[in-house]
Amino acid sequence: MTNRFANTWAILRLDLRHDWLKITLWIGGLAGLMVIAAGKFGGIYSTQQALVSIAETLKTPAMVALFGPFTATPPYAVAVIYGAEMMVFMGLFAAMMNVYFAVHATRAEEDSGTAELILARAVGRQSQLAAAMLELVLINVAAGCLEALGLQAANMAGSNAAGDWLFGLGLAAFGLMFGAAALLAAQVMSSARGATTLSYGWLGVTFIARMATDVANPDWTWWTFFGWIEKMGLYTTNRWLPVGLMLGFSVVVLAIAVTVAATRDIGAGIVSPRPGRRTARAWLQGPLTLLVRLERTSTLIWWLGLFILGAAYGSIFGTVGDLVKSNPMLAKLLGNSGVTAANHAVILSLANTLTVIFAVVATIPAVTTLLRLNTEERQGRLELLHAAPVSRLRLFSATVIQALVSGTAALALGVLGMAVAGNAVMTSPISLARFMRGFVGYWPALLVVCGLAALLVGCWPRWQRLIWLVPVYGVLSKYLGPMLNFPDWAQRLTPYGWVNAVPQHAVAWPPVAGMVALGVAFLVIAGIGYRRRDLTMN
Repeated sequence: MTNRFANTWAILRLDLRHDWLKITLWIGGLAGLMVIAAGKFGGIYSTQQALVSIAETLKTPAMVALFGPFTATPPYAVAVIYGAEMMVFMGLFAAMMNVYFAVHATRAEEDSGTAELILARAVGRQSQLAAAMLELVLINVAAGCLEALGLQAANMAGSNAAGDWLFGLGLAAFGLMFGAAALLAAQVMSSARGATTLSYGWLGVTFIARMATDVANPDWTWWTFFGWIEKMGLYTTNRWLPVGLMLGFSVVVLAIAVTVAATRDIGAGIVSPRPGRRTARAWLQGPLTLLVRLERTSTLIWWLGLFILGAAYGSIFGTVGDLVKSNPMLAKLLGNSGVTAANHAVILSLANTLTVIFAVVATIPAVTTLLRLNTEERQGRLELLHAAPVSRLRLFSATVIQALVSGTAALALGVLGMAVAGNAVMTSPISLARFMRGFVGYWPALLVVCGLAALLVGCWPRWQRLIWLVPVYGVLSKYLGPMLNFPDWAQRLTPYGWVNAVPQHAVAWPPVAGMVALGVAFLVIAGIGYRRRDLTMN
């Protein structure tokens, strides 16, 4: 047993030294966001009337689907509203942080060949996995403590030390739970890309299950794993049982990961790639068709995932847009036609918020495909392609086409799933064309983000990962911006902020035309830059 984990601490120090800047940025970003939001909430909800108003909004089915059920009783406090609005949102970011570091410290090291070099020394067979576990624990504990201290410094009305520390450490336990699942995925899958896809798939499934059970029956949310983060009763009951469940689940999953790791070879996974054909098909003669073939599994997963996500959100439209049930007196005053119009207005308002989410999520497969170009370049694989009569511009163009098709179809399927499922449960359906306004309005924003990513890939490859700041800030500004009273200029720092309120209103064509022109210009400049620069090598 000792030999299997020999020099774990040395590898841990190496990992921390290698990742210290990324760790600092992640922890600082999450803690800073929490403190800034806490300060904003105190100014926005400074009166009991404002607190009552937002509390009633949080009890609507649409807000329950986004943030979870609001169970606090009056008189309300700022801290209670803050906990209700921020916990699920911050949990998503904590989970994503852990997935990144878990896969990066394990499967990604094997893909690059670094793991073999380390294991050639006096290092235990499972020392890297143990070091990754310890790194996740340290990252989450540091993040949780800094977040709790930041909340105490913010000193929101109605807050207390127990609630602040439950918030911070609850996020730490939640993040560790999904980090443990990502470590297990890294043992199961045979590539970092597969492990990341599986990890995010698990996150998406649990999130959708939480959303569905919260709307249908909150008691069922206990069985969704993700829903445990809602059950802590921040600044009210301050319940620590969910934290214990998260830690217990993490221990079980980590034990399984260690067991699985002991049975596989380095570089291999439990799920092995299917052997390919002896000879390639005739249509695999160009870079585009080859890329489509290589990306087909992950692309199909993203497309299916977006459609399911859209359908899951659309399935609550029957509850969200039922004014007769939620406000019978108002329904009598409006009459049948007025009720239908009001129901549609509520649904389309929610559809606008959801389409923003679809647009940001659809950006992920598109940008990942673009960034993969430099990954393949650094690993020396593109030299084989360039040895054939394949120009750099042709290869770059093929990558851009695959990225745009992947992202475009993902966004369209997300909106389509929402429309199909929504119309299936609504008593008065809304036309598909009306829902697709959201696709038309947000597609140019996706094009601009892809253009920016291509520009970094083609001209400044060392800085290409900075592109993730654009969709992340887009979620922050569009998701929390209205609640935190972000000014218009702050919401327009990303392309998503230039889209008008579709599908509620007709598409605003001048911004669409401007963003399309800007995105195309970025792609052209990126292609020229990529063709002229040297190949990136390790």
